Amino acid sequence: MNIQIAFFGSSLVSAYWNGAATYYRGILSALHEHGYAITFYEPDAFERQQHRDIPDPPYARSVVYPADQAGVQKALAEAQDADIIVKASGVGVYDELLEAAVLEFRSPDHRVIFWDVDAPATLDRVGSDPKDPFGPLIPEYDLILTYGGGPPVVRGYEGLGARRCIPVYNALDPSTHHPVEPDPRFTAALGFLGNRMPDREGRVSEFFFRPAAECQDLRFLLGGNGWDQHAPELSNVRYLGHVYTRDHNAFNVTPTAVLNISRESMARYGFSPATRVFEAAGAGACLITDVWEGIEQFLVPDSECLVARDGAEVVRHLRDLTPEQSRSIGRAARERMLKSHTYRHRAEELDRIFQGLFSSAAAEERAAS
Repeated sequence: MNIQIAFFGSSLVSAYWNGAATYYRGILSALHEHGYAITFYEPDAFERQQHRDIPDPPYARSVVYPADQAGVQKALAEAQDADIIVKASGVGVYDELLEAAVLEFRSPDHRVIFWDVDAPATLDRVGSDPKDPFGPLIPEYDLILTYGGGPPVVRGYEGLGARRCIPVYNALDPSTHHPVEPDPRFTAALGFLGNRMPDREGRVSEFFFRPAAECQDLRFLLGGNGWDQHAPELSNVRYLGHVYTRDHNAFNVTPTAVLNISRESMARYGFSPATRVFEAAGAGACLITDVWEGIEQFLVPDSECLVARDGAEVVRHLRDLTPEQSRSIGRAARERMLKSHTYRHRAEELDRIFQGLFSSAAAEERAAS
């Protein structure tokens, strides 16, 4: 069955203020290999087109529409005949309009999915506001897919009436994230790559800036948008600004270790490994991650990654870690990713899910007749 997907997301071609980009790329390229025909609709917004990481990819037709109501309506009109219509969270332009409009296309032949790339934040928002316009729409979607979140997110969505909720975790695309030669630009004891976000800032202060302040003899790297005017002035911290995806492999393999810091909501729900976890592990980096429930589902602490409960434990890891141990942990992490957590694995799961959507639709139609 040749299935056509119309996907409304933030951006496929630009990772600028758009951490979901590599997730979209990995998932959609792997689905394309399964025979899916994909059109990705994204608004011309937030200067993303001026900071593109990639040209239009071969695995999806890229449609960039004007960031106004007319542009949204034109994109919807074009997308309505797809077999599967996906509205991702956080498009950033006319989200409420899109979330309601795509449901008008739902039928036994056209399945409509909400794909939440920030489920903890969505559930917190909807749960705290009975008037949130998205709440009543949740039961209308054929399926809710999430970037992660595990059992807590599934329970949260089912409690709001979702027909079915399935986490589809981040993964590794070995063709884009892999070992490379170290790059002197990124020489450091510890690197962290993440945009400044309100519910991450406190944890970055604890897990990154506190160790940097306590280890003045070590060099630290901070990449991502928003930090230039909102971070402590520490002589041993170098601020890189936006790091393009073409440099992620070198950023991950060059420092002795790289850091993963979850946002508050994702740490609270657990089972939400960020893209950087898979990118770093795929490049063979030694990862130090903050604590969150479910880490063992992806990497084994102490042998495939290092886990820190606070900044003091980050300091201890940095003081104890030798170059040999760093390389050993990085190799083990990469082997684990290749064995169990590539986007090929995720696409195989999604193919079963999507085929099941149409099998159930056929069964419903037979029962109705």
